Amino acid sequence: MAKTNNTTNRVNFTAERVRTFKCAEGKKESFLWDSGCTGLGIRAYSSGKKTYTFRAAINGKTKRAVIGPVDAFDIDEARAKAREFQSSAKDYISPAKLKREKAAKELAEEQEELRGTIKLKQVWLEYIDANKSRWGEKHYNDHLKSIQEPNQPWARGKGRLTKAGCLYPLIETKLKDLTSKKIERWLQKENETRAGVAAQTYRLLFACLNWCSEQDKYSGLIDVAKLKTKDVKKTVVKLSARTDSLQKEQLPAFFKYVRQIQNPVISAFVQTLLLTGARRNELVGLKWTELDLQWNSMTIRDKATSSGSDSGYRVIPLTPYVASLLVNLPRRNEWVFSTPSGVSGKLTDPRKSVEPALIAAGIEGLTLHGLRRSFSNLSEWVEIPTGVVAQIMGHKPSATAEKHYKQRPLDLLRKWHTTLEAWILEQAGVAMPNISEQRLTLIKGAL
Repeated sequence: MAKTNNTTNRVNFTAERVRTFKCAEGKKESFLWDSGCTGLGIRAYSSGKKTYTFRAAINGKTKRAVIGPVDAFDIDEARAKAREFQSSAKDYISPAKLKREKAAKELAEEQEELRGTIKLKQVWLEYIDANKSRWGEKHYNDHLKSIQEPNQPWARGKGRLTKAGCLYPLIETKLKDLTSKKIERWLQKENETRAGVAAQTYRLLFACLNWCSEQDKYSGLIDVAKLKTKDVKKTVVKLSARTDSLQKEQLPAFFKYVRQIQNPVISAFVQTLLLTGARRNELVGLKWTELDLQWNSMTIRDKATSSGSDSGYRVIPLTPYVASLLVNLPRRNEWVFSTPSGVSGKLTDPRKSVEPALIAAGIEGLTLHGLRRSFSNLSEWVEIPTGVVAQIMGHKPSATAEKHYKQRPLDLLRKWHTTLEAWILEQAGVAMPNISEQRLTLIKGAL
């Protein structure tokens, strides 16, 4: 048997010689070279590991490449691999470069195979699952609603069927078939009936595709730049900012007809939106435990944390009229604005009940978010400091002083907030009820 501690010895490889070759004692590694195939060798480590290796002189420098573990190749396979490297070496291509090129080619083939099987729906659902913990409830539901199947029983109405989500026409598309032209045609079709929703869904789609391109699993499968062409971007309808807001002279009609809404929860909800300036989804998520009738305050979860996080909230005054509305609402469950129907137990979409009242009041077109805008605009009639309005509404402070030094106490907010509420009610001709005479309406089995 050849001496195995000589790193330059050459022998004809046999199964027995390969099996018995070991690293020389006292050394970290030893080599044994094959006389039957130039450049093929075995590298044995002191740990007992052994691999087939290849070496060649290219441009006067010795280059090496690992073929693989000796247990994974028989001698003929190792020699065949070595000959591939020999052929490349003659063209001055190093074994390592050849190996990298082959690995890149194999990766490209694997990615192309994935592109041919992976559908947008799989990526979309994985994207939602990976990000839902940091989204608000509305943003999360927007993603689910965008892929909603058509003609399914509607959760909030018997006999009604769902409409296909805006992204539903693309959801079964394979990634390899997702092209800029396909996205452009999808946008054109959706623009015919729901341009605003299509513009929003377009942004959700590309946020998902950008996330996808950053994942190791899907890296290289999607070229976002090629999908987001000028023609695609031109197809997205540019939405102008809403300007709907209640005028001072519209307040009497607004309160008259909103207070006549038969559902007391919806009636109270709409009035509270106007009188607190809160976002719709913030108010929908208000819990009874977040009302403090002793100190007249309410805790509002900000929009980014409305899905349930314990951070990101603001405490605002519970003004007299709003308190009188809320204390009379039924306590069916944990939600202040509750509903006896629906999976969540809380108010979902009250617009269908609100619109007839707004039409009767002659202010058709006013949105629920327009009530939040109205709170801000009406506050100027009583000259409330803008910083106070921003803090009550939950707007991020813009100036350095507001960010770092002006966090006003609740009693100072209450001074201005109750002033605004009293002025609005005065303009509307609504008498302030006596809060001491109110009581909580308890329903059997309430939390």
